[in-house]
Amino acid sequence: MFNNNKILVVIPASGSSKIIPRKNIRLLGTVPLIAYAIGISKSSQYVDDVIVTTDDSETALLSEKFGASVIRYSNDSQDEVSVDEMIYNAMIQKEKLTLDEYDIVITLQPTAPLLKVSTLNRTIEKFEDFSVDSVITVVDDRHLNWGYDEEHQRYFPLYIKRVAPELLPKSFRETGALLATRRSFVRPDSRLGTNIDVIELSKGESINIVNKEDWLIAENYLQKRKMAFVVSAYDEIGSSHMDRCLSLASKLVFHDVLFFIDESHELGINILNNFNYPYVIYDGEDELFIKLNQFNPHIVINDILDTSTEYILNLKKEGYFVVNFEDLGVGSEFADVVFDSLYEQDSSKSNIFSGYKYYILKEEFYFQPQKIITNEVNNVLIYFNRNDSHNLTEKVLNSILATNYEGRINIILGLHYPDKEGFIAKIQTNPSIQVYTNVSNISEFMFNSDIIFTSAGKAMYEICSLGIPTICLSQDERELTHIFCSDKTGFINMGLGESLEHEEIANQFVDLVNDYGRRLEMHKRMLSVDLKNGPDNIWAVIKEEYRKFKLRR
Repeated sequence: MFNNNKILVVIPASGSSKIIPRKNIRLLGTVPLIAYAIGISKSSQYVDDVIVTTDDSETALLSEKFGASVIRYSNDSQDEVSVDEMIYNAMIQKEKLTLDEYDIVITLQPTAPLLKVSTLNRTIEKFEDFSVDSVITVVDDRHLNWGYDEEHQRYFPLYIKRVAPELLPKSFRETGALLATRRSFVRPDSRLGTNIDVIELSKGESINIVNKEDWLIAENYLQKRKMAFVVSAYDEIGSSHMDRCLSLASKLVFHDVLFFIDESHELGINILNNFNYPYVIYDGEDELFIKLNQFNPHIVINDILDTSTEYILNLKKEGYFVVNFEDLGVGSEFADVVFDSLYEQDSSKSNIFSGYKYYILKEEFYFQPQKIITNEVNNVLIYFNRNDSHNLTEKVLNSILATNYEGRINIILGLHYPDKEGFIAKIQTNPSIQVYTNVSNISEFMFNSDIIFTSAGKAMYEICSLGIPTICLSQDERELTHIFCSDKTGFINMGLGESLEHEEIANQFVDLVNDYGRRLEMHKRMLSVDLKNGPDNIWAVIKEEYRKFKLRR
Protein backbone atom coordinates (compact mmCIF):
# COMPACT_ATOMS: atom_id res chain seq x y z
CA MET A 1 0.00 0.00 0.00
CA PHE A 2 2.62 2.51 1.07
CA ASN A 3 4.48 2.46 -2.25
CA ASN A 4 1.37 3.98 -3.84
CA ASN A 5 0.66 6.60 -1.20
CA LYS A 6 2.46 9.86 -0.67
CA ILE A 7 2.94 10.68 3.00
CA LEU A 8 3.64 14.14 4.38
CA VAL A 9 4.73 14.98 7.92
CA VAL A 10 4.05 18.54 9.06
CA ILE A 11 5.72 19.86 12.23
CA PRO A 12 4.01 23.02 13.54
CA ALA A 13 6.57 25.18 15.35
CA SER A 14 5.49 28.59 16.53
CA GLY A 15 8.30 30.95 17.49
CA SER A 16 6.47 32.13 20.59
CA SER A 17 6.05 30.25 23.83
CA LYS A 18 5.13 32.00 27.06
CA ILE A 19 5.86 29.23 29.58
CA ILE A 20 9.20 28.14 28.11
CA PRO A 21 10.47 31.00 25.91
CA ARG A 22 11.88 29.93 22.54
CA LYS A 23 10.99 26.35 23.44
CA ASN A 24 11.33 24.74 20.02
CA ILE A 25 14.91 25.86 19.48
CA ARG A 26 16.19 25.33 23.03
CA LEU A 27 18.70 22.54 23.54
CA LEU A 28 17.17 19.42 25.00
CA GLY A 29 20.19 17.29 25.72
CA THR A 30 22.56 18.13 22.88
CA VAL A 31 20.18 19.25 20.12
CA PRO A 32 17.28 21.71 19.73
CA LEU A 33 13.87 20.37 20.71
CA ILE A 34 12.55 20.56 17.16
CA ALA A 35 15.40 18.34 15.90
CA TYR A 36 13.83 15.31 17.58
CA ALA A 37 10.62 15.57 15.56
CA ILE A 38 12.56 16.11 12.34
CA GLY A 39 14.81 13.14 13.07
CA ILE A 40 11.88 10.85 13.87
CA SER A 41 10.10 11.81 10.65
CA LYS A 42 13.12 11.45 8.38
CA SER A 43 13.94 8.04 9.88
CA SER A 44 10.63 6.48 8.78
CA GLN A 45 10.79 4.41 5.60
CA TYR A 46 7.24 5.47 4.77
CA VAL A 47 7.52 9.26 4.90
CA ASP A 48 8.06 11.12 1.62
CA ASP A 49 8.37 14.72 2.82
CA VAL A 50 8.98 16.49 6.11
CA ILE A 51 8.15 20.15 6.50
CA VAL A 52 8.27 22.55 9.42
CA THR A 53 5.72 25.33 9.37
CA THR A 54 6.76 28.33 11.44
CA ASP A 55 6.50 32.08 11.81
CA ASP A 56 10.03 32.36 13.19
CA SER A 57 13.19 32.86 11.11
CA GLU A 58 15.55 31.20 13.62
CA THR A 59 13.31 28.13 13.87
CA ALA A 60 13.21 28.01 10.07
CA LEU A 61 17.00 28.16 9.80
CA LEU A 62 17.55 25.41 12.38
CA SER A 63 14.90 23.21 10.78
CA GLU A 64 16.61 23.41 7.41
CA LYS A 65 19.95 22.55 9.01
CA PHE A 66 18.40 19.35 10.39
CA GLY A 67 16.99 18.37 7.01
CA ALA A 68 13.41 19.61 6.91
CA SER A 69 11.75 21.82 4.32
CA VAL A 70 10.19 24.99 5.70
CA ILE A 71 6.85 26.62 4.97
CA ARG A 72 6.66 30.07 6.52
CA TYR A 73 3.43 31.61 7.73
CA SER A 74 2.74 35.07 9.10
CA ASN A 75 0.53 36.02 12.00
CA ASP A 76 -0.30 39.70 11.70
CA SER A 77 -3.59 39.48 13.58
CA GLN A 78 -4.04 39.36 17.34
CA ASP A 79 -5.71 35.97 17.08
CA GLU A 80 -3.54 32.89 17.42
CA VAL A 81 -3.36 30.74 14.31
CA SER A 82 -4.94 27.34 14.99
CA VAL A 83 -2.95 24.15 14.44
CA ASP A 84 -5.62 22.96 11.99
CA GLU A 85 -5.11 26.08 9.90
CA MET A 86 -1.30 25.83 10.07
CA ILE A 87 -1.34 22.21 8.86
CA TYR A 88 -3.85 22.91 6.10
CA ASN A 89 -1.96 25.92 4.76
CA ALA A 90 1.39 24.10 4.89
CA MET A 91 -0.07 21.14 3.01
CA ILE A 92 -1.62 23.33 0.30
CA GLN A 93 1.61 25.28 -0.22
CA LYS A 94 3.71 22.11 -0.37
CA GLU A 95 1.34 20.54 -2.88
CA LYS A 96 1.63 23.61 -5.07
CA LEU A 97 5.39 23.19 -5.05
CA THR A 98 5.27 19.45 -5.83
CA LEU A 99 2.32 19.69 -8.22
CA ASP A 100 0.94 16.58 -6.58
CA GLU A 101 -1.42 15.67 -3.75
CA TYR A 102 -0.51 13.69 -0.65
CA ASP A 103 -2.55 10.72 0.53
CA ILE A 104 -1.81 10.84 4.26
CA VAL A 105 -0.93 13.96 6.22
CA ILE A 106 0.63 13.60 9.66
CA THR A 107 0.90 16.26 12.33
CA LEU A 108 3.91 15.61 14.54
CA GLN A 109 4.31 17.99 17.45
CA PRO A 110 7.88 19.12 18.25
CA THR A 111 6.96 18.91 21.94
CA ALA A 112 7.02 15.08 21.88
CA PRO A 113 10.76 14.31 21.69
CA LEU A 114 10.42 10.79 23.13
CA LEU A 115 8.19 9.54 20.34
CA LYS A 116 9.73 6.51 18.61
CA VAL A 117 10.19 5.98 14.89
CA SER A 118 8.49 2.60 15.33
CA THR A 119 5.42 4.41 16.69
CA LEU A 120 5.29 6.66 13.64
CA ASN A 121 5.59 3.60 11.41
CA ARG A 122 2.85 1.74 13.29
CA THR A 123 0.61 4.79 12.92
CA ILE A 124 1.09 4.84 9.17
CA GLU A 125 0.54 1.09 8.92
CA LYS A 126 -2.89 1.52 10.50
CA PHE A 127 -4.02 2.95 7.17
CA GLU A 128 -3.68 -0.48 5.57
CA ASP A 129 -7.23 -0.79 6.86
CA PHE A 130 -9.08 1.31 4.29
CA SER A 131 -11.88 2.03 6.75
CA VAL A 132 -9.52 4.04 9.00
CA ASP A 133 -9.78 7.79 8.47
CA SER A 134 -7.51 9.13 11.21
CA VAL A 135 -5.11 7.82 13.84
CA ILE A 136 -4.19 9.56 17.10
CA THR A 137 -1.78 8.71 19.92
CA VAL A 138 -3.19 8.10 23.38
CA VAL A 139 -2.01 7.05 26.81
CA ASP A 140 -3.84 4.93 29.38
CA ASP A 141 -4.94 7.45 32.00
CA ARG A 142 -7.05 5.45 34.45
CA HIS A 143 -7.60 7.22 37.77
CA LEU A 144 -10.22 7.58 40.48
CA ASN A 145 -11.47 10.80 38.93
CA TRP A 146 -13.88 13.31 40.48
CA GLY A 147 -16.19 15.87 38.96
CA TYR A 148 -17.62 19.12 40.34
CA ASP A 149 -21.28 20.14 40.30
CA GLU A 150 -21.33 23.94 39.88
CA GLU A 151 -25.05 24.23 40.65
CA HIS A 152 -24.93 22.38 43.97
CA GLN A 153 -21.26 23.22 44.66
CA ARG A 154 -20.24 19.70 45.49
CA TYR A 155 -17.77 17.09 44.28
CA PHE A 156 -18.85 13.69 43.02
CA PRO A 157 -16.99 10.53 41.92
CA LEU A 158 -16.69 9.67 38.25
CA TYR A 159 -16.30 6.00 39.07
CA ILE A 160 -18.69 3.32 40.29
CA LYS A 161 -16.45 1.44 42.72
CA ARG A 162 -13.21 2.33 44.47
CA VAL A 163 -10.61 -0.11 43.16
CA ALA A 164 -6.91 0.02 42.27
CA PRO A 165 -6.41 2.10 39.09
CA GLU A 166 -5.25 -0.91 37.09
CA LEU A 167 -8.63 -2.57 37.77
CA LEU A 168 -10.62 0.35 36.35
CA PRO A 169 -11.87 0.24 32.76
CA LYS A 170 -9.34 1.65 30.31
CA SER A 171 -9.60 5.39 29.87
CA PHE A 172 -7.47 7.02 27.20
CA ARG A 173 -6.12 10.56 27.12
CA GLU A 174 -5.01 12.00 23.80
CA THR A 175 -1.30 12.89 23.95
CA GLY A 176 -1.37 15.38 21.09
CA ALA A 177 2.00 14.08 19.90
CA LEU A 178 0.86 12.65 16.62
CA LEU A 179 -2.25 12.90 14.48
CA ALA A 180 -2.38 11.17 11.10
CA THR A 181 -5.29 11.55 8.69
CA ARG A 182 -6.26 10.95 5.11
CA ARG A 183 -5.82 13.96 2.85
CA SER A 184 -9.55 14.40 2.28
CA PHE A 185 -10.12 15.18 5.99
CA VAL A 186 -7.52 17.95 6.27
CA ARG A 187 -9.41 21.27 6.41
CA PRO A 188 -8.71 24.70 7.91
CA ASP A 189 -10.88 23.83 10.91
CA SER A 190 -10.35 20.08 11.35
CA ARG A 191 -7.98 17.16 10.73
CA LEU A 192 -10.17 14.30 11.93
CA GLY A 193 -12.22 11.86 9.90
CA THR A 194 -15.13 9.76 11.09
CA ASN A 195 -13.50 6.42 11.81
CA ILE A 196 -10.73 6.97 14.39
CA ASP A 197 -8.09 4.46 15.44
CA VAL A 198 -5.51 4.92 18.19
CA ILE A 199 -1.90 4.07 19.01
CA GLU A 200 -1.37 3.56 22.74
CA LEU A 201 1.91 4.99 24.07
CA SER A 202 3.86 4.26 27.22
CA LYS A 203 3.96 6.91 29.93
CA GLY A 204 7.46 7.90 28.88
CA GLU A 205 6.78 8.14 25.16
CA SER A 206 3.61 10.12 25.81
CA ILE A 207 5.40 13.04 27.47
CA ASN A 208 4.36 16.31 25.86
CA ILE A 209 6.46 19.32 26.85
CA VAL A 210 4.10 22.06 27.95
CA ASN A 211 5.83 23.39 31.07
CA LYS A 212 9.23 23.33 32.77
CA GLU A 213 8.36 20.21 34.74
CA ASP A 214 7.67 18.37 31.48
CA TRP A 215 11.03 19.56 30.15
CA LEU A 216 12.83 18.21 33.21
CA ILE A 217 11.09 14.83 32.88
CA ALA A 218 11.97 14.64 29.18
CA GLU A 219 15.63 15.41 29.96
CA ASN A 220 15.68 12.58 32.49
CA TYR A 221 14.13 10.16 30.03
CA LEU A 222 16.72 11.05 27.40
CA GLN A 223 19.44 10.20 29.92
CA LYS A 224 17.80 6.90 30.84
CA ARG A 225 20.10 3.90 30.40
CA LYS A 226 19.75 0.13 30.57
CA MET A 227 22.16 -1.11 33.20
CA ALA A 228 23.23 -4.70 33.83
CA PHE A 229 24.71 -5.54 37.25
CA VAL A 230 26.78 -8.75 37.10
CA VAL A 231 27.29 -9.59 40.77
CA SER A 232 28.85 -12.32 42.90
CA ALA A 233 27.38 -13.21 46.30
CA TYR A 234 27.91 -16.61 47.89
CA ASP A 235 28.82 -17.90 51.34
CA GLU A 236 32.60 -17.87 50.90
CA ILE A 237 32.80 -14.17 49.94
CA GLY A 238 29.65 -12.89 51.64
CA SER A 239 27.21 -10.25 50.44
CA SER A 240 29.37 -7.09 50.35
CA HIS A 241 29.46 -7.00 46.53
CA MET A 242 25.69 -7.38 46.35
CA ASP A 243 25.21 -4.76 49.09
CA ARG A 244 27.24 -2.24 47.11
CA CYS A 245 25.34 -2.87 43.88
CA LEU A 246 21.97 -2.68 45.63
CA SER A 247 22.95 0.64 47.21
CA LEU A 248 24.05 2.00 43.84
CA ALA A 249 20.95 0.66 42.08
CA SER A 250 18.72 2.35 44.66
CA LYS A 251 20.17 5.70 43.53
CA LEU A 252 19.50 4.93 39.85
CA VAL A 253 15.73 4.81 40.13
CA PHE A 254 15.20 6.42 36.72
CA HIS A 255 17.24 3.81 34.85
CA ASP A 256 16.37 0.27 33.77
CA VAL A 257 18.32 -2.02 36.10
CA LEU A 258 18.64 -5.79 35.76
CA PHE A 259 20.83 -8.04 37.93
CA PHE A 260 22.69 -11.05 36.53
CA ILE A 261 23.80 -13.71 39.00
CA ASP A 262 25.26 -17.20 38.73
CA GLU A 263 22.65 -19.85 39.47
CA SER A 264 24.93 -21.34 42.17
CA HIS A 265 24.97 -18.10 44.19
CA GLU A 266 22.07 -18.93 46.47
CA LEU A 267 22.98 -16.16 48.93
CA GLY A 268 22.75 -13.49 46.24
CA ILE A 269 19.53 -14.88 44.78
CA ASN A 270 17.89 -14.81 48.21
CA ILE A 271 18.97 -11.20 48.74
CA LEU A 272 17.57 -10.12 45.37
CA ASN A 273 14.29 -11.86 46.15
CA ASN A 274 14.08 -10.02 49.47
CA PHE A 275 14.75 -6.66 47.80
CA ASN A 276 12.40 -7.33 44.87
CA TYR A 277 14.95 -6.37 42.23
CA PRO A 278 14.57 -8.03 38.82
CA TYR A 279 17.30 -10.54 38.06
CA VAL A 280 18.39 -13.19 35.61
CA ILE A 281 20.31 -16.32 36.59
CA TYR A 282 22.89 -17.87 34.30
CA ASP A 283 25.06 -20.99 34.17
CA GLY A 284 28.52 -20.16 32.87
CA GLU A 285 29.94 -17.29 30.87
CA ASP A 286 28.46 -18.38 27.54
CA GLU A 287 24.93 -18.26 28.92
CA LEU A 288 25.68 -14.95 30.63
CA PHE A 289 26.51 -13.37 27.27
CA ILE A 290 23.39 -14.80 25.66
CA LYS A 291 21.22 -13.25 28.37
CA LEU A 292 23.13 -9.98 28.40
CA ASN A 293 22.59 -9.63 24.67
CA GLN A 294 18.89 -10.29 25.11
CA PHE A 295 18.71 -7.39 27.58
CA ASN A 296 21.12 -5.32 25.42
CA PRO A 297 22.29 -2.91 28.13
CA HIS A 298 24.12 0.36 27.58
CA ILE A 299 26.30 -0.23 30.65
CA VAL A 300 27.56 -3.45 32.26
CA ILE A 301 28.66 -3.15 35.90
CA ASN A 302 30.78 -6.03 37.19
CA ASP A 303 31.17 -6.61 40.93
CA ILE A 304 32.72 -10.07 40.71
CA LEU A 305 36.26 -9.43 41.97
CA ASP A 306 39.12 -10.08 39.53
CA THR A 307 38.22 -10.35 35.85
CA SER A 308 39.99 -11.95 32.90
CA THR A 309 41.12 -10.22 29.73
CA GLU A 310 38.89 -12.49 27.62
CA TYR A 311 35.75 -11.66 29.61
CA ILE A 312 36.20 -7.88 29.44
CA LEU A 313 37.21 -7.87 25.77
CA ASN A 314 34.13 -9.93 24.93
CA LEU A 315 31.97 -7.33 26.69
CA LYS A 316 33.71 -4.57 24.75
CA LYS A 317 33.22 -6.50 21.51
CA GLU A 318 29.47 -6.38 22.12
CA GLY A 319 29.69 -2.59 22.37
CA TYR A 320 28.97 -2.33 26.10
CA PHE A 321 30.40 0.35 28.37
CA VAL A 322 32.12 -1.66 31.11
CA VAL A 323 32.42 -0.64 34.77
CA ASN A 324 34.23 -2.83 37.30
CA PHE A 325 34.45 -2.69 41.10
CA GLU A 326 37.46 -3.88 43.10
CA ASP A 327 39.00 -5.57 40.10
CA LEU A 328 42.70 -6.37 40.52
CA GLY A 329 42.60 -8.88 37.65
CA VAL A 330 44.20 -8.47 34.25
CA GLY A 331 40.81 -7.64 32.74
CA SER A 332 40.70 -4.32 34.57
CA GLU A 333 43.12 -2.86 32.03
CA PHE A 334 40.46 -3.09 29.33
CA ALA A 335 37.42 -1.88 31.32
CA ASP A 336 36.19 1.64 30.67
CA VAL A 337 36.07 2.44 34.40
CA VAL A 338 37.41 0.65 37.46
CA PHE A 339 36.41 1.78 40.96
CA ASP A 340 38.40 0.67 43.99
CA SER A 341 37.74 2.27 47.35
CA LEU A 342 40.01 -0.11 49.28
CA TYR A 343 43.16 -0.26 47.18
CA GLU A 344 44.85 2.94 46.06
CA GLN A 345 45.83 1.83 42.57
CA ASP A 346 48.13 3.38 39.96
CA SER A 347 46.70 6.87 39.44
CA SER A 348 48.46 7.15 36.06
CA LYS A 349 45.89 4.79 34.55
CA SER A 350 43.07 6.94 33.25
CA ASN A 351 40.39 4.27 33.75
CA ILE A 352 41.04 3.70 37.47
CA PHE A 353 39.29 5.74 40.18
CA SER A 354 40.35 4.76 43.66
CA GLY A 355 39.97 6.00 47.21
CA TYR A 356 37.36 6.45 49.90
CA LYS A 357 35.21 8.88 47.91
CA TYR A 358 34.09 5.95 45.75
CA TYR A 359 32.87 3.88 48.67
CA ILE A 360 29.13 3.22 48.87
CA LEU A 361 27.71 3.12 52.38
CA LYS A 362 24.69 1.01 53.19
CA GLU A 363 21.57 3.12 53.55
CA GLU A 364 21.37 2.49 57.31
CA PHE A 365 24.55 4.52 57.88
CA TYR A 366 23.03 7.70 56.45
CA PHE A 367 20.50 8.05 59.24
CA GLN A 368 22.41 7.53 62.46
CA PRO A 369 22.55 10.62 64.75
CA GLN A 370 25.79 12.30 65.81
CA LYS A 371 27.83 10.06 68.12
CA ILE A 372 28.71 11.60 71.50
CA ILE A 373 32.15 10.61 72.80
CA THR A 374 32.11 10.29 76.59
CA ASN A 375 34.77 9.83 79.26
CA GLU A 376 33.49 6.35 80.07
CA VAL A 377 33.98 3.28 77.87
CA ASN A 378 31.08 1.00 78.64
CA ASN A 379 30.56 -0.83 75.35
CA VAL A 380 33.16 -2.54 73.14
CA LEU A 381 32.43 -4.17 69.79
CA ILE A 382 34.59 -6.90 68.25
CA TYR A 383 33.74 -7.35 64.59
CA PHE A 384 36.00 -9.24 62.20
CA ASN A 385 33.99 -9.99 59.10
CA ARG A 386 34.57 -12.79 56.59
CA ASN A 387 35.85 -16.07 57.99
CA ASP A 388 38.35 -14.67 60.53
CA SER A 389 40.70 -17.53 59.63
CA HIS A 390 43.31 -16.41 62.19
CA ASN A 391 40.68 -16.16 64.93
CA LEU A 392 41.45 -12.54 65.74
CA THR A 393 38.07 -12.37 67.48
CA GLU A 394 39.15 -14.68 70.29
CA LYS A 395 42.62 -13.11 70.41
CA VAL A 396 41.19 -9.64 70.95
CA LEU A 397 38.58 -10.89 73.43
CA ASN A 398 41.21 -12.58 75.59
CA SER A 399 43.38 -9.48 75.42
CA ILE A 400 40.51 -7.28 76.64
CA LEU A 401 39.55 -9.68 79.41
CA ALA A 402 43.16 -9.67 80.62
CA THR A 403 42.82 -5.94 81.40
CA ASN A 404 39.94 -6.57 83.85
CA TYR A 405 37.64 -4.41 81.72
CA GLU A 406 34.16 -4.58 83.31
CA GLY A 407 31.97 -3.15 80.56
CA ARG A 408 29.89 -4.89 77.93
CA ILE A 409 31.52 -6.68 75.01
CA ASN A 410 29.48 -7.36 71.88
CA ILE A 411 30.91 -9.82 69.36
CA ILE A 412 29.65 -10.25 65.80
CA LEU A 413 30.88 -13.44 64.17
CA GLY A 414 31.27 -13.81 60.42
CA LEU A 415 29.33 -16.37 58.45
CA HIS A 416 32.27 -18.77 58.30
CA TYR A 417 33.84 -18.18 61.66
CA PRO A 418 35.75 -21.39 62.61
CA ASP A 419 34.17 -23.50 65.37
CA LYS A 420 31.42 -21.03 66.07
CA GLU A 421 29.62 -23.32 68.51
CA GLY A 422 32.81 -24.05 70.43
CA PHE A 423 33.62 -20.37 70.80
CA ILE A 424 30.13 -19.53 72.05
CA ALA A 425 30.32 -22.38 74.57
CA LYS A 426 33.56 -20.97 76.03
CA ILE A 427 32.14 -17.54 76.84
CA GLN A 428 28.46 -18.24 77.53
CA THR A 429 28.99 -18.09 81.31
CA ASN A 430 30.19 -14.48 81.12
CA PRO A 431 27.07 -12.24 81.19
CA SER A 432 29.01 -9.18 79.98
CA ILE A 433 29.77 -10.85 76.62
CA GLN A 434 27.09 -11.17 73.94
CA VAL A 435 27.66 -12.99 70.67
CA TYR A 436 25.66 -12.30 67.49
CA THR A 437 25.85 -14.33 64.30
CA ASN A 438 23.23 -12.91 61.96
CA VAL A 439 23.11 -9.13 62.18
CA SER A 440 21.02 -7.01 59.81
CA ASN A 441 21.44 -3.68 61.63
CA ILE A 442 25.22 -3.46 61.98
CA SER A 443 25.08 0.36 62.16
CA GLU A 444 23.21 0.13 65.49
CA PHE A 445 25.90 -2.08 67.02
CA MET A 446 28.64 0.23 65.80
CA PHE A 447 26.89 3.40 66.92
CA ASN A 448 26.25 2.05 70.42
CA SER A 449 29.93 1.16 70.86
CA ASP A 450 32.54 3.31 72.56
CA ILE A 451 35.48 1.41 71.05
CA ILE A 452 35.54 -1.03 68.12
CA PHE A 453 38.06 -3.72 67.16
CA THR A 454 37.90 -4.65 63.49
CA SER A 455 39.97 -5.53 60.43
CA ALA A 456 41.21 -3.11 57.78
CA GLY A 457 38.40 -4.02 55.42
CA LYS A 458 35.20 -2.36 54.28
CA ALA A 459 33.90 -2.05 57.84
CA MET A 460 36.37 0.75 58.52
CA TYR A 461 34.48 3.03 56.12
CA GLU A 462 31.20 2.32 57.87
CA ILE A 463 32.80 2.94 61.26
CA CYS A 464 34.42 6.13 59.98
CA SER A 465 31.05 7.51 58.86
CA LEU A 466 29.86 7.21 62.48
CA GLY A 467 33.08 8.43 64.13
CA ILE A 468 33.64 5.52 66.57
CA PRO A 469 37.22 5.21 67.98
CA THR A 470 38.61 2.03 66.43
CA ILE A 471 41.62 -0.27 66.65
CA CYS A 472 42.35 -2.16 63.41
CA LEU A 473 44.09 -5.52 63.07
CA SER A 474 44.72 -6.60 59.48
CA GLN A 475 43.65 -10.15 58.68
CA ASP A 476 46.16 -10.67 55.85
CA GLU A 477 48.90 -9.05 53.80
CA ARG A 478 46.35 -7.65 51.36
CA GLU A 479 44.62 -5.66 54.10
CA LEU A 480 47.96 -4.11 55.04
CA THR A 481 47.78 -2.18 51.76
CA HIS A 482 44.55 -0.41 52.77
CA ILE A 483 46.04 3.02 53.39
CA PHE A 484 42.73 4.50 54.53
CA CYS A 485 43.21 2.76 57.87
CA SER A 486 45.61 5.28 59.40
CA ASP A 487 46.02 7.91 62.08
CA LYS A 488 45.18 10.56 59.50
CA THR A 489 41.61 9.29 59.20
CA GLY A 490 41.26 8.58 62.93
CA PHE A 491 42.18 4.87 63.17
CA ILE A 492 44.75 3.05 65.27
CA ASN A 493 46.34 0.57 62.85
CA MET A 494 48.22 -2.14 64.72
CA GLY A 495 49.24 -3.98 61.56
CA LEU A 496 49.01 -7.71 60.94
CA GLY A 497 46.84 -9.19 63.70
CA GLU A 498 48.35 -12.66 63.46
CA SER A 499 51.79 -11.36 64.51
CA LEU A 500 50.58 -9.32 67.51
CA GLU A 501 50.99 -10.46 71.11
CA HIS A 502 48.05 -10.37 73.53
CA GLU A 503 49.92 -7.90 75.69
CA GLU A 504 50.35 -5.45 72.81
CA ILE A 505 46.62 -5.49 72.11
CA ALA A 506 45.75 -5.17 75.80
CA ASN A 507 48.09 -2.21 76.31
CA GLN A 508 46.73 -0.42 73.26
CA PHE A 509 43.18 -0.96 74.50
CA VAL A 510 43.93 0.33 78.04
CA ASP A 511 45.71 3.40 76.66
CA LEU A 512 42.72 4.25 74.47
CA VAL A 513 40.18 3.67 77.26
CA ASN A 514 42.08 6.05 79.53
CA ASP A 515 42.71 8.75 76.92
CA TYR A 516 39.43 10.59 76.37
CA GLY A 517 41.21 13.33 74.41
CA ARG A 518 42.61 10.86 71.91
CA ARG A 519 39.24 9.19 71.40
CA LEU A 520 37.66 12.59 70.84
CA GLU A 521 40.36 13.49 68.30
CA MET A 522 39.87 10.16 66.49
CA HIS A 523 36.14 10.89 66.35
CA LYS A 524 36.72 14.34 64.84
CA ARG A 525 39.18 13.05 62.24
CA MET A 526 36.78 10.35 61.13
CA LEU A 527 33.87 12.72 60.74
CA SER A 528 36.02 15.14 58.71
CA VAL A 529 36.04 12.48 55.96
CA ASP A 530 33.06 12.82 53.62
CA LEU A 531 31.79 9.29 53.01
CA LYS A 532 28.17 10.00 52.17
CA ASN A 533 28.58 11.05 48.54
CA GLY A 534 29.99 7.81 47.16
CA PRO A 535 27.07 7.01 44.82
CA ASP A 536 27.04 10.58 43.48
CA ASN A 537 30.81 10.53 42.92
CA ILE A 538 30.61 7.17 41.15
CA TRP A 539 27.67 8.17 38.97
CA ALA A 540 29.35 11.46 38.03
CA VAL A 541 32.39 9.52 36.78
CA ILE A 542 30.24 6.99 34.91
CA LYS A 543 28.22 9.73 33.19
CA GLU A 544 31.31 11.65 32.10
CA GLU A 545 33.23 8.59 30.91
CA TYR A 546 30.14 7.25 29.16
CA ARG A 547 29.77 10.59 27.38
CA LYS A 548 33.36 10.28 26.11
CA PHE A 549 32.70 6.67 25.17
CA LYS A 550 29.72 7.69 23.01
CA LEU A 551 31.73 10.43 21.32
CA ARG A 552 34.42 7.92 20.34
CA ARG A 553 31.93 5.58 18.71
